[in-house]
Amino acid sequence: MSYLPIHAHRFIVASLWVLATLALVISHSANAEEPIQWPQEGWNVVITDKAYADLVEDLRSAVAENDMIVVTEASPTDAAAQRGETIPGNRVIGVFRNDFAIRIIRESVPAMIEAPLRFYVTEDDAESATLSWKTPSAVFAPYGQNDDDELAAIASELDELFTRIANHATDQ
Repeated sequence: MSYLPIHAHRFIVASLWVLATLALVISHSANAEEPIQWPQEGWNVVITDKAYADLVEDLRSAVAENDMIVVTEASPTDAAAQRGETIPGNRVIGVFRNDFAIRIIRESVPAMIEAPLRFYVTEDDAESATLSWKTPSAVFAPYGQNDDDELAAIASELDELFTRIANHATDQ
């Protein structure tokens, strides 16, 4: 008689553990499908109907066609895959050009910590991805010296250039 209750207890504990694990997995899956809350101030966010890999390639092309240079790339997705983990597509692409660097350094040496400026490509699902970036004017604002600030003018030029690159990459 005592044999059945011991196994019944183990079965119940094991079943509860499995149910708790499933609930945790389901809650994480639900959270992964929630829309991303992007910062509002100083950011531009373009949700596209392009696949992640296509948007990454189109962004690289748009950068080159607008006479800018891809200086850096970092992909947590690729790094995770090397560890056996799977996460949605995620790539940061640093973009800049030396003539802007020289002009910025002449105005504010500390401001160059912000270069290269970055685009961020995130996979929403298999058929869509988002392109986002901090506006150069927001990035360089803390380094401004006065109201007639050349650094602000350079940042404004970069705002226009980054918007043009983004529009080209996203077919807008």
